[in-house]
Amino acid sequence: MTQTELDRLVAEIGEEILARVGQPQAQTKKGEGLNLPDQVCPGCVQRCAQTCHRNTQQIIAAGADRVSASERLTKIDPTIAALIDHTILKPEATREDIVKICREARQHGFASVCVNPYWVPLVRAELSGSPVKVCTVAGFPLGATSTEAKVAETSVALRVGAQEIDMVINIGALRSGDYDAVRQDIQRVVETAHRAGAMVKVILETALLDDAQKTVACTLAKQAGADFVKTSTGFSTSGATAHDVALMRGAVGPGMGVKASGGIRTLDDLRAMTAAGATRIGASASVKIVEATAPA
Repeated sequence: MTQTELDRLVAEIGEEILARVGQPQAQTKKGEGLNLPDQVCPGCVQRCAQTCHRNTQQIIAAGADRVSASERLTKIDPTIAALIDHTILKPEATREDIVKICREARQHGFASVCVNPYWVPLVRAELSGSPVKVCTVAGFPLGATSTEAKVAETSVALRVGAQEIDMVINIGALRSGDYDAVRQDIQRVVETAHRAGAMVKVILETALLDDAQKTVACTLAKQAGADFVKTSTGFSTSGATAHDVALMRGAVGPGMGVKASGGIRTLDDLRAMTAAGATRIGASASVKIVEATAPA
C-alpha cells in the first residue's frame, strides 16, 4: 500500500467513525484540521502541531515542553530537497539500508535515490508511484573499466529500472591526453541512456585532476551530450569544493547540469555549492541537511 492510499484509508475510517457515533462532519479545507478537541479530523493529513494551533497551545499551556508529530510531515524546504540525490554507495549497505533511504526519499521529496547497480530493482519497487528517480552508477568508482563494460552496465541498469546514470570517466586516459577515448567513452554511455529516456551525469573525480584537466573533462562531457558533470565519487582523496563547482559551471555554461558530490554534510555545505553553480547535490547526509531547513 502506498502512503497516499494509506492516507485515504485513514480518512475513510475517520469519516466512518464519525458517522457511526452520530458526530457532525465539519467542513474543512483540504489538509486543514478541525480544531475540535473531541473529534477525529477526517481527511486530515497534516501534523496536529501545525494545523490544530489552538489544541497545541492548550497542551503547551498545560505544561508540555515537547509536542509529538508525524515525522513524515516535518516542514522542510522542498526546493532544497529537490536538489538532492539521496545516496548510499557503500559496499556494505544492506537491503534494510536501501529500503530506509527509499522511504526517506519519498518522505522528503529528494530528486533521486542513488545506489549501486545490484540494488536498482529493489529501489524501483520501493519508489513505485513516486516522483523520486532511480539513479545508479557505471564504471564506479575508478572509471578504468572498458567502454563496453560501462555500456553493458548501463544497459542492464536501464532494463531493470534506472532512470539516471552517474558514470565515471576514464581518469587515466584523460590524464594521458587521450581525449578522443574519453569523449567516446562518455558518448557511448550517453547514447545508450538517452535511447531509454535516461539522463547521464559524468563524474570527473576532481581530486585527481588539475584545473586544466577539469576544464577539458567538462568540455568533453558536453561534446558527448551528457546532461550533467559531477565532481566526485566520494571514494577518492577528497570531495566537492566550491572552487571546482564554479570552474565546472564556467566550463559547461548555463545550459548543463553541475552536480556537487562528496563531503557535503550540512545545509551550509549545500548552499555553498549551489551558490557556486551546482544544480544537483549528491549526499548521504541528506536527511540531516533538509531537516536543518525546518523552522525552529
